[in-house]
Amino acid sequence: MTNHYEVALYGEFYAQDLKAVLNRITLHSESATRMHTREVVFEPIDATQQREAGQDPILLRCKKDLSEPRAGWVMFCYLKPESVRQHPEATVRPWATCQVMTGDALSFASALGYVRRTQVYKKGYSFRRGHLLIQMFQQEQVDPKTQKPIPAHADTLWEVEVKTANPVRNTQETPLSASIDAILEVQLLMKGLLDLRRQDV
Repeated sequence: MTNHYEVALYGEFYAQDLKAVLNRITLHSESATRMHTREVVFEPIDATQQREAGQDPILLRCKKDLSEPRAGWVMFCYLKPESVRQHPEATVRPWATCQVMTGDALSFASALGYVRRTQVYKKGYSFRRGHLLIQMFQQEQVDPKTQKPIPAHADTLWEVEVKTANPVRNTQETPLSASIDAILEVQLLMKGLLDLRRQDV
């Protein structure tokens, strides 16, 4: 069985550089839309015991596009990134994803024996470049009473994720090297304005 992978690079910049970064990414992208998403991260009930035993628990992530009223939940998980020796240029990690067509993904995750760990709202812009997705966003805080997002402060750091839009199989037809090369093209395009780098979190 062939694993599916995500290939990604990450960066961040200050709000004062927003216009310049936005213009450059827009110039080299095929489409651009506003984005507003909610992501809830779950961990296994026995995550603490797994960590004490030296294992990395598999986290479930439930994501919903808030800018599209009819959008359903997407549930996905990542495994541990491949070693830096194997892929020094970009973060490459096994990735599984599924659409939750009906019902509530959060209840479904709980039924699988997972408990909620964190929740985050992301608001900004989403771009497509070939088979890559470029997301540029600020994280919003969560109101503890309503669980609704609180708009980010104007000075909040902007984050950028450049990644494969869909899971990639490492085959002769779709080698991982092609996705890594596409990601590195974006890194080169943003040089001098935005430092995109590998991240193993």
